[in-house]
Amino acid sequence: MRYEGKIYRPPSEADAYILQATVGCSWNRCTYCDMYSDKVYREREVEACLEDLRTAAAIARNRVDKLFVGDGDALGMPMDRWLAILKAADGGFPLLRRVSCYATAINILKKTPDELAALREAGLKRLYIGPESGDDATLKRIAKGSTFAEHVAAAERARAAGIELSVIVLLGIAGTERAAEHASATARLISAMDPAFASALTTTVVPKTPLHTLQTRGRFALPSVVEMLRELRTIVDEARPTDALFRTNHASNYLAIGGRLPRDRVAILATIDSAIAGEVTLRPEWARGL
Repeated sequence: MRYEGKIYRPPSEADAYILQATVGCSWNRCTYCDMYSDKVYREREVEACLEDLRTAAAIARNRVDKLFVGDGDALGMPMDRWLAILKAADGGFPLLRRVSCYATAINILKKTPDELAALREAGLKRLYIGPESGDDATLKRIAKGSTFAEHVAAAERARAAGIELSVIVLLGIAGTERAAEHASATARLISAMDPAFASALTTTVVPKTPLHTLQTRGRFALPSVVEMLRELRTIVDEARPTDALFRTNHASNYLAIGGRLPRDRVAILATIDSAIAGEVTLRPEWARGL
């Protein structure tokens, strides 16, 4: 597998074959993120991608059942590139059951409903989208590039095409200033986007990011661990998706939980309450990842 720079993928794609079709992130302005700060965004040549797929198929033709297309927001690629990749993947891996990628509200909305439907028909089954917050003031402050309403419109368009959504939110990203507003608005956003999957990560202030600069200047304060657990509690308590698998299994989190919303809401809340009360062992700081 050829890959330029550090590899980032969702936890649920740990066993997927990863194809780097784009390098970096076309947006790359979010104040908290340094994942692609060392890369200049570009699309790899289609033939190079197809060669990677042929090589992988020659080695693991009957072992690959999931394909994750990277880097940061590969959905932004033009349709001809996407369809060539999906056709080659379908032909190369007979057991392939899912192709997925990261996406933004921006590049979902740049695709027409018919284009998204064509991608789904060709094998793109899941999009991972990270609005991080449902609070418009927070979205503006972290330079997310899309509003609450735009994230909802993007979700509706993807779901109408039959593409699964996995929505990612960030505990602590609003700081201490708007923690309550962030938590409640994020619960509303999960309800409105109505994803099949939702997950919460925990904010880490990464050196050299704009968020770190704000922190050093006293303009951003990360909530305490207990305060971020309270944010998590609000999100779980108030979110009303139709039926979503909710998880906090990312390495950044202090508390790993999982279950379905709304079915397992009471049990999840009980675990969070126990953690807030100090009755559950949390992941130590040294063991957390980004």
